[in-house]
Parts: sequence; structure tokens; C-alpha cells
Amino acid sequence: MRTRIYYRGPDALVSDDQFVWHPQSAPQVFAVSDLRNVGLVQAPSRIRPYAPALAAGVLAAAVAGWVLLPDPAIYVLVLLGLAVPGVAMLWREPGRWELHAQYRGTAVVLYSSADARVFNQVSRALRRAMEDTRRTPWGYGLAAA
Repeated sequence: MRTRIYYRGPDALVSDDQFVWHPQSAPQVFAVSDLRNVGLVQAPSRIRPYAPALAAGVLAAAVAGWVLLPDPAIYVLVLLGLAVPGVAMLWREPGRWELHAQYRGTAVVLYSSADARVFNQVSRALRRAMEDTRRTPWGYGLAAA
């Protein structure tokens, strides 16, 4: 019996029996038959992880400038030169879309993406795989909710 592929992309693969996510770490493989209560979640945006260190660096440079620079006009120019990139780096990361589910009794994040178009393609492919699996009489027989 051939495996049907519903979606194949650089970070995910959805077939009739497996959901595979390739995050930056090791691939995560889930059996479609063992997935329950799959739901879509929009994760809120968050502050970039390096933002606090960057803010501390800008503050330290401002204090050093105040102490070391003789002319207040130069100090203001240096402070503005540091503040503009500093504020740009403090911007929040965009929100992410996530697929959450119960997998063999454990809550898991199946997939996550900031690209809404790709996320919708992956989630639709998983929905189709689960629906098609449920329809086959010899399939996995997902419990009705």
C-alpha cells in the first residue's frame, strides 16, 4: 500500500500515517492515528531573546559616554546613534501560529510557524489526513468527539 502525502515542505511532512515537523532541533515524528484534540493556537508576540542584553549595553554605553565625552553635544549624538538601533532591536517578534494536540496522553506542540500561509497549508493537510484515516473501514478509527 502506498503512502499518501498531503503536504511536503522544508519544515513539515504530512502523510496518511505520520506528521513530521523539522524544527531547528531534531525532527519530531507523530503517528496520525495517535493524535487527539488537535487545535490551532495563535501564540502572542514576544520580546526578542537578546533584547534585555542589548538594552543593558546601550545603557552602559550611555553612562560611559556621559563620563568620557567632554562635549554634551557629542554625547547626545552618540546616545542617538546607540538608541536608534537599540530601539529597532527591541521590537517584538511577530506572533506565531501553533498546532497543539494530545499525543499518546501528553500535550504537545505539533507544529509552529510565523508564516500564516504555510501554517494554514500544514494544518489543512493534517486535517485531511485525519479525516481520510477516519473514513477507511480498516483505518485507525479515531474516536468521535
